[in-house]
Amino acid sequence: MSQLDDLYRRVIMDHYKSPRNRGTMEDGSVTVNLNNPTCGDRISLQLQIVDDIVKDVKFSGEGCSISMSSASMMTEAIKGKQTKEALEMAEKFSSLMKGESVDFGDYEDIDALSGVNKFPARIKCATLAWNALRKGVEQGRGQHEGVEE
Repeated sequence: MSQLDDLYRRVIMDHYKSPRNRGTMEDGSVTVNLNNPTCGDRISLQLQIVDDIVKDVKFSGEGCSISMSSASMMTEAIKGKQTKEALEMAEKFSSLMKGESVDFGDYEDIDALSGVNKFPARIKCATLAWNALRKGVEQGRGQHEGVEE
């Protein structure tokens, strides 16, 4: 195993054993529940979107180390970002899962999941939280359509 593979494995296990933003919030404006029937992963993602900014994000659920660490990494990366930026990160993550080289800027932990694309059955595990993010932002935008301020 290369040093880089070992580092990536440690980053993934760190997020799995000590997930960031795990839990629930009472004032979440949007909740999305998704399942991966292939391996049984399930996630509940809560987003608090204020003025088109992800003010807070929490996740809960059960799954493999890849799905849970991906959710942890995603929540860290999108908190405080504009929804447009969060969606751009989701697109970058999709590209990463296709084997493309992607720059996540200040948030390098996500690169640890780059090797998942070598295991097609695990891609759904890694993308579950990101798919929930897309749905959550869409729901959040739908809640505010037609509202005049």
